Amino acid sequence: MIETADAEPEYDDTAIRFLEALWGEGYLSPGGPEEVDRVVEGLSLKGKTILDIGCGAGGITLHLVATHGAARATGFDVERPVIEKARRGAARQGLEDRVSFVQAPPGPLPFPDASFDVVFSKDALLHVPDKDALFAEIFRVLRPGGVFAASNWMIGHDGEPSAQMKAYVAAEGLSFAMASPARYAEAMRRAGFTDITIRDRNPWYREVAREELARLRGPLYARAAAAVGAAYVDKNIKTWEAMQKVLDSGEHRPTHLRGWKPVG
Repeated sequence: MIETADAEPEYDDTAIRFLEALWGEGYLSPGGPEEVDRVVEGLSLKGKTILDIGCGAGGITLHLVATHGAARATGFDVERPVIEKARRGAARQGLEDRVSFVQAPPGPLPFPDASFDVVFSKDALLHVPDKDALFAEIFRVLRPGGVFAASNWMIGHDGEPSAQMKAYVAAEGLSFAMASPARYAEAMRRAGFTDITIRDRNPWYREVAREELARLRGPLYARAAAAVGAAYVDKNIKTWEAMQKVLDSGEHRPTHLRGWKPVG
């Protein structure tokens, strides 16, 4: 996310309520804990220290500790409403001794060099325009031998987006700075990451988004409208319709990323 700490938040309390109605308590991106588990599949997080960049409402940060046995997790976000929500969730789950949440403005990460065994992110890096600076910072705060594991929303190509993609981004009304999987991999290589892997999740989310849209139009409509108002739900139905078009065309490409910081 790239809003400053004092700017009007993009993920305010209304947005949080709406997205949690759709995706579950503490989750502001699709797939819930099951998709988080896929991002870290094959990694042992037990006893590790984790940084969750763009932690949002904190559900993922808490899941990485409660389910995957991380020794300590730090959630980081630039927006105050989501951090406040995340802190309440940690207190409710009794995890305040193992989980902390940090809010700071965009720019260099507010952590010392080599602070974390794992850096995680779920669908938040698309808000950061400078991918090279982003991955240089992620590389810096990782310990040697540490791993970066993330999911992110990407565009299938670099260059001019299609009219459909422009319409979708406009409908979202968020600070998207989308780039291709190849561009992300290039930024990771420049930062020093090795053993970089890319996993396309478009086929998965293309169908999940179709189900989400059906729920918004049908069984979820009344509950979501009660939480945020019918006009807000109607606006998001139009956003999902625009998103479905670029998912179906393949231009919108949710993708998993992984890379390692060399030991030497």
